[in-house]
Amino acid sequence: MLLSVHPRFATAILAGSKTVEVRRQRVAAPPGTPVLLYATAPTMALVGMARIAAVQVASPKEVWSAHRTQTGITRREYDAYMSGATQASGLTLEAPVAFDEPVSLNALRATGTFHPPQSYRYMKSDDLRQVAEAGPVVVTALREALGDLVPA
Repeated sequence: MLLSVHPRFATAILAGSKTVEVRRQRVAAPPGTPVLLYATAPTMALVGMARIAAVQVASPKEVWSAHRTQTGITRREYDAYMSGATQASGLTLEAPVAFDEPVSLNALRATGTFHPPQSYRYMKSDDLRQVAEAGPVVVTALREALGDLVPA
């Protein structure tokens, strides 16, 4: 999975101080799913990865009640983000790994068409090959998470 997050949240996830990422829509990813973290502007780069430990899909109120101390945001920020949403997903993340060298959007686009998602998207093997070509530093981490799906 490729997850777009604001740079402050990417930093907090990679530091381990933010362990739950919230989304307005249903996320159907099983525990163990590797997540590449794309930090949005001004960073605009893949900065690390983590794994999904659990996903809770419930009302915004229930997700906040269960995870408020792990989200890295205030109640006001949460309420503003969830305004009008009828469901929310709380993605519990574990085993964060920061890349020694972030893979810039320019590097990703130099190997083919690459569009960071507005929120998240599931990645196919072609996407993973493109990321591996753009950022050789990422290959080791991807291989650990995904095995033979990542080209040499």
